[in-house]
Amino acid sequence: MNSNNGITILKIGGSVITDKRSEDGLAWEEEIVRIAREISGFEGKLIIVHGAGSYGHPQAKRYALTEGFHAEGAVVTHNAVKALNRIVVGILNDEGVNAISVHPMCCTVAKNGRISDMYLGSIRLMLEKGLVPVLHGDVVMDEVKGVSIISGDQVIPYLATQLKASRIGVGSAADGVFDDKGVTIPVITSMNFDEIKAYIGGSAGTDVTGGMLGKVLEMLELGKTSSITSYIFNATVVGSVSSFLNGENIGTAIKDS
Repeated sequence: MNSNNGITILKIGGSVITDKRSEDGLAWEEEIVRIAREISGFEGKLIIVHGAGSYGHPQAKRYALTEGFHAEGAVVTHNAVKALNRIVVGILNDEGVNAISVHPMCCTVAKNGRISDMYLGSIRLMLEKGLVPVLHGDVVMDEVKGVSIISGDQVIPYLATQLKASRIGVGSAADGVFDDKGVTIPVITSMNFDEIKAYIGGSAGTDVTGGMLGKVLEMLELGKTSSITSYIFNATVVGSVSSFLNGENIGTAIKDS
């Protein structure tokens, strides 16, 4: 598989690797194995971020963490997403990817729901030494709210900006972003966003972080502050992850203009 001299960030959505209808966490391990095998041939610098799916959203909703601080809820939610991360990282290593867990709870501080600081020194060293950091949506400490839910979709642009990533792929359970006729929109920019935002939906399961619209908004904001184009594509399709990592532009491209 082709390598990339810059940093590639690959997001795998919670809807791809878990049953988001479950209330207690159910991982699609066969899908994770397939995706891990598609990743295993990539030789460039890679960061993986995965969604929480049914390992985080139901728990956060149960304890109303988006509304206020709850100590037990923070622990339960973090432990749930950490359990999914353990599965993902374990399978990646089984398939030959030298993956290492990086839990946002342990290195991130938010302010009113947005990342204000994340320690990246260890991630930089991991990339230099050929390791693959694997982050995820998580509950993190918040200077204003006590705790916040930080989605993988918020982690991506922060990492991309701070580490100057060159390529971003957001693997979802849909063939990109659809218009009102169910056709994939090839490109979304700040120029056409207002006319299509009404078509962009949420999530099929419990999601406390904004679903597809949340993804688009985060990637659009990234496009405004950098020259990075992001691609939202269907990671449930066999070969799509490897196609993205091979340099193909698939799904919906999101950029500033």
